Amino acid sequence: MPAAATDAGVQATLRQGRWFAQLSPEFQAGLLEHALLRRLVPGERLFLRGDPPCGLYAVLEGAMRISGVSGVTGACDLGKEALLAMVEPPSWFGEIAVFDGQPRTHDAVADAATWLLQVPQGALLALLEVRPAFWRELGGLLCHKLRLAFVTLEDMALLPAPTRLARRLLRIAEGEEAQSVAPAAAGPRAIRLSQQQLSRMLSLTRQTTNQILRELQKQGIVRIDRGRIEVLDLRRLGDWPSSPGG
Repeated sequence: MPAAATDAGVQATLRQGRWFAQLSPEFQAGLLEHALLRRLVPGERLFLRGDPPCGLYAVLEGAMRISGVSGVTGACDLGKEALLAMVEPPSWFGEIAVFDGQPRTHDAVADAATWLLQVPQGALLALLEVRPAFWRELGGLLCHKLRLAFVTLEDMALLPAPTRLARRLLRIAEGEEAQSVAPAAAGPRAIRLSQQQLSRMLSLTRQTTNQILRELQKQGIVRIDRGRIEVLDLRRLGDWPSSPGG
């Protein structure tokens, strides 16, 4: 077993995630047996849309930016980025290409210095070939992502911008998008997410995002800082803007 997977700190991080913690001990051991440790510097690309499958990943430290970029339309146009998710510990990602064997659907780029655990595609498929029952357990990860995608689509279609922003912030702060086992602590929760990144997640202009965040800050629900948003009151954020004064 690679040293990375035997490290107690690595395994403790993985077990903070709901999906990994609920796996059978046999599947946990199988994943760890083939896992490799990788380090990315800020801005380094792990894979791009159209790249061949390369396995399943878990974020141990740092964050990965999952996005799609439109094609270049002019000499000075680098394309418009649609930010789908910021993947933080203890999240796993990359499962779609494991299931269908097709090229990557989006780009994965390190947003900070990031440590990843990689289970290579070939080794994972060999494990699943020997133990077909593990496919069902792997499917749980895909279903979690699908549920979040449906919630996001419904929010985009039905909710006004302020409510949509508040709900997305709440899901991130509570660890739902990071697949965290433990509920969020009662105190402030710092989210390493810029206003520009949040606006791209929600398909809002940066000006609209800034206006909503400033109103939340005025009411003492969040605190805006450079490159991050600190949630001060999870309960009020969940009720906003229908809460008194919202």
